Amino acid sequence: MASLTIRNLDENVKKQLRIRAAEHGWSMEEEVREILRQAMAGPALPRKLGDAIHRRGVELGGVEIEPFPRELMREPPDLEGA
Repeated sequence: MASLTIRNLDENVKKQLRIRAAEHGWSMEEEVREILRQAMAGPALPRKLGDAIHRRGVELGGVEIEPFPRELMREPPDLEGA
């Protein structure tokens, strides 16, 4: 089993962790293990920005975007006469 050392932990975070562990009736160490287990059990974060945007849109039930109004293109220049 691996071990992990956390340095420079804010005293307020440590205090909250101690309280939360006591509420669950286990050690701070076990509380941290449980927090990490829950965090890692969630859905994996997408590796690409486009995937993240798509997933957010799906969660919201889709997004309707008005098409951008297009204008006619100008005539291409006549390069044969140059």
